[in-house]
Amino acid sequence: MKTIELKVTGMTCKNCERHVADAIETVSGVEKAIADHRHDRVLVRLTDDDASVDAMKAAIEDDTDFKMVEVVE
Repeated sequence: MKTIELKVTGMTCKNCERHVADAIETVSGVEKAIADHRHDRVLVRLTDDDASVDAMKAAIEDDTDFKMVEVVE
């Protein structure tokens, strides 16, 4: 399994983290998402190396008020 790091801006609390993680976990190929508002990042564990980063970005930006600005691998 592969883990990627996403830079997500706008999170300010644990509730924000939960909303972002829940949105990302709806994407096919994502096993688990762990958000950290203090460092503006989300660690995403993938079950499928072909999981779409574009789909993760869309899930975050369509379902929450936050923005994904970068993928750090």
